Amino acid sequence: MSDEAIPFDTAFDAPPGAVVAVSPLTRRVVAPNSGPFTFTGTCSYVVGRGEVFVVDPGPADAAHVAALLAAIRGERLVAILPTHTHRDHSPAALLLREKTGAPILGCAPHRPAARGDLGVALDSAHDAEYAPDRVLRDGEILRAGGATLEVLETPGHTANHLCFALIEERTLFTGDHVMAWSTTVVAPPDGSMRAYMESLEKLRARGDALYWPAHGGPVREPQSYLRALAQHRRQREAAILQRLEKGDETIPAMVAHIYESVDKRLHPAAACMVLAHLEDLSERGVVAAQGAPGFFARWVRV
Repeated sequence: MSDEAIPFDTAFDAPPGAVVAVSPLTRRVVAPNSGPFTFTGTCSYVVGRGEVFVVDPGPADAAHVAALLAAIRGERLVAILPTHTHRDHSPAALLLREKTGAPILGCAPHRPAARGDLGVALDSAHDAEYAPDRVLRDGEILRAGGATLEVLETPGHTANHLCFALIEERTLFTGDHVMAWSTTVVAPPDGSMRAYMESLEKLRARGDALYWPAHGGPVREPQSYLRALAQHRRQREAAILQRLEKGDETIPAMVAHIYESVDKRLHPAAACMVLAHLEDLSERGVVAAQGAPGFFARWVRV
């Protein structure tokens, strides 16, 4: 399955800073941080009425924090809930806590890479100042303002990624785990393709009717979309094995062929994805690295 076979939805034009009620219990505010990996910006969600949660507070942008505070004026912020610690998701949590006194409940802090390769460089994408008052665990329930949120651990994009299910509306705040506009980057060593695929299967076992991602618009048919994402990843795995059979032993060589129609500015992210697949295949005994496994290794079929 090619990227084109995934039913992406890029029709999203919500302006930054506007407070949009997308359902009876959910309001959305988009941050002004558009880019190749953030689409039109980070979507922060205000959940509940009177007493509220903020899911994915976003970047440390003064205008965005002001927009969130305006959105909840006259209400009590019960908790701030980052899905993970990438810098477009969690830094505003500290600013909101300073302004409101609300606790930060959510994902665990990022654990810096223990290995060399490019792992240390990728650590810079994470919020080093993130300091939750309490780390949430799978299956925990939070209630406020008529909203019941269930915590789901969904590692893969990052090791600490969470989703939040809004029980009353059968919706799921998916962070970067599932997005309507694009596939998700899985970058080792923090990201794991095996964990990502297992997290997709975890969502496929649920009955959520709609997803609210942290970038772009909603995923309106979650089950068919999840099937498409899983099939796409299986096809990428098959393409990698095919390139190995044709003699491409390095990640740059594989990327040049597999992603030849993709903007070359995105090839570093593509290299991360290929490495994630190779690490998964290595764990399963299908491939092996000659020397230390990583971006600069030579890979062979076993």
